[in-house]
Amino acid sequence: MVCTDARAAPFRVGRMDPITARLYLCTDARRDRGDFADFVDAAFAGGVDIIQLRDKTIDAAEELHYLEILHTVADRHARLWAVNDRADIAGLAGAPVFHVGQTDLPLPAARRLLGTAARIGLSTHTTAQVDAALTADNLDYFCVGPVWATPTKPGRAAVGTDLLRYAAAQSASAGTLRPWFAIGGIDLGNIGQVVDAGATRIVVVRAITDADDPTDAAERLLASLPPLG
Repeated sequence: MVCTDARAAPFRVGRMDPITARLYLCTDARRDRGDFADFVDAAFAGGVDIIQLRDKTIDAAEELHYLEILHTVADRHARLWAVNDRADIAGLAGAPVFHVGQTDLPLPAARRLLGTAARIGLSTHTTAQVDAALTADNLDYFCVGPVWATPTKPGRAAVGTDLLRYAAAQSASAGTLRPWFAIGGIDLGNIGQVVDAGATRIVVVRAITDADDPTDAAERLLASLPPLG
């Protein structure tokens, strides 16, 4: 069990919060390129609000190493960083944001392990899951998708933009401030469809990780999103 005395760092003045975040990036450790620190620095410089390290090919010690780098760079930009799936890693690293899938650690257990300071997110793929996420305890934000098929989630069926429209409508009718992000295959070529469906926040991977200029890619994606109401 992770000691609650070592849980996520409290939010400091000037630190981004998921409720005001619009652009969320998931990336691997980029070991093939050896540029992780420079890459996340460039992404934050372009306006990315949250960067999640998601790399199934690294062990726990390596993940903690890369998270230390991410933590340092994120603090320099007054932005957020996230851990995926592993609450033990999130607790040890002091991650401010932790994300789980539908079959991962239950939300109450994640909250008990990480404490009240951590911001916890959840993936949703159906209308029922969206409904549950809008009112769930121990949850701070959720993601809706994948909008389009993506190699980062092989075998996961795309949900299309209809589920985004549903999430937008249900969120508006509930009057909730809980933020939600569209995710899955989103890039500059299709972001207009995502915005038209009612999304104001997005999670991207390849749109920035594969870009020659991550800062420019982030700036262009952010400019394509509407301001938060």
